[in-house]
Amino acid sequence: MTDVAPLAGIRVLELGNFIAAPTAGRMLADFGAEVIKVERPGTGDELRNWRLHGGSTSMLFRTINRNKKSIVLDLKTDLGRRTVLELVAQCDVVLENFRPGTLEKWGLGAEALNAVNPDLILTRVSAFGQTGPLSQRPGFAAVAEAMGGFRNLVGDPDRAPVRVGVSIGDSIAGLYAAFGSVMALFQREVRRGRTDAALALHERVIDVALNEAMLSMMESLVPDYSAYGVARERVGGRMDGIAPTNAYMCGDGASIVIAGNADAIYRRYMQVIGRDDLGTDPGLQTNAARWLRRDELDAAIGVWTATLTAAAALKILEAAGVPSGPIYTAADICADPQYQARNMIQRFDVCDGAQLLSGVEFSGIVPVIGDRSLDIRTLGPDLGQHTREVLATVLGKSEEDIELIMIELERP
Repeated sequence: MTDVAPLAGIRVLELGNFIAAPTAGRMLADFGAEVIKVERPGTGDELRNWRLHGGSTSMLFRTINRNKKSIVLDLKTDLGRRTVLELVAQCDVVLENFRPGTLEKWGLGAEALNAVNPDLILTRVSAFGQTGPLSQRPGFAAVAEAMGGFRNLVGDPDRAPVRVGVSIGDSIAGLYAAFGSVMALFQREVRRGRTDAALALHERVIDVALNEAMLSMMESLVPDYSAYGVARERVGGRMDGIAPTNAYMCGDGASIVIAGNADAIYRRYMQVIGRDDLGTDPGLQTNAARWLRRDELDAAIGVWTATLTAAAALKILEAAGVPSGPIYTAADICADPQYQARNMIQRFDVCDGAQLLSGVEFSGIVPVIGDRSLDIRTLGPDLGQHTREVLATVLGKSEEDIELIMIELERP
C-alpha cells in the first residue's frame, strides 16, 4: 500500500505557519502532493519551538510538517517575493494563513498570484475570514473556539469553560482547507478542456475561517435555539440530551467510558450492572426520559464500576455488546494492537537538533486506503533543507543564481 498516492502530480506552495494551514498541507502531502513549505530565514515556522522538550525542533513540528519540503525565503524582500511568484507559476495550490491583507501588502494577493498562474487554487485560512467586519481582527484558535460556540460547551456546568487538550480549532480549519483545496482541484479538472467554462478567480479562492470551522461542528446548537429557545449548557463528561453515556471510575482507580444510550443497548446495560429495575422502568425507555434522570443512572452505574477493575468491567461490557472502552494515554495508544495492525503507529529515528532519538513513534496517516495507513515518507524537514533542490528542480535556476539567493538569505 505504500505506493498509493492519489494526489501525486499536484504541487502545493505552503506559506502558512503554526497549525491551521500546515495541517492542510500535511494532509495533501500525506496523499502524494509535493508540498513546498516556505519558512522565514533564521527562525522558520514558530511551531519549531512549540512544545519543545529538547534540541531546537519540536516533535510537534516534525508531525504537522511531515512529507513536506522546507525552503527559506524572505517574503518581505523583493527577491523573496519574486521567487515566490516564480514558484506559484509552477504550483497547483497555495496555502496561507496570514492575517487578511498581509499577502496583499507584500504584493502577493489573489490578483497578483492569478496573474502568474490563472489555474491556481488559493486556499486562505484566517481567524474570521477574508470579508466581514471582523476580517481584520487577529485571532488564534482559542478565540475562534470561543466565538464559534464550542468553548461554551466544554467543561462542567459549575465552572468556567475549559479548553480541550489539543488545538482543535486550528486542526478542524486545516481539515476544511484541505477539503476545499481538493474540491477546487476536482472542479478544475472537471472544467478543464471546456474553453467556455474555466474557473473564475473567485471560484478558486477557498476562504476558511477558524470560527466558522468550529461553528460547523456545533451540530444543532443554532437551530435548537432558533426554533425552541433552547440554549445548550456544559454537562461535563456527558453529552447533552443523551443518557446514559459518561466516564466512570473503577475500583482500581482507572476510568472507563461507557456509551449505553441506544434503547436496546440500554436494557442490556442495566442487566449487566444488576439493575433490571432501571432497564424495565417505563419511565426510562427513551433517551429524553433517561436524560431527565441522568444523575440517578450515573450513580447506579458508578456503584457497579466501583466494584471492578477497569479491565474486568470492560470485559463484561464487551461480552454484553455494550459500547465501552478504556481512556488511553500515549503509552496505551502506542501499545494497542488495533493501532499496530493498521500501521497507525510508525517509528522513526529523529534528530531534534541536539541528539538522535531512536525509534520515536508517530501517529499514522488518516484516512486509510486499503487496509492500513500509508507509510509516512519523511518527518517535518530541517529549516531550509530543500531550498537548493527546489530552486534547481522546480525553477531550473543555475548554481550561480542559487548561490546569489543563498547569500541574500544569509544577510542579517
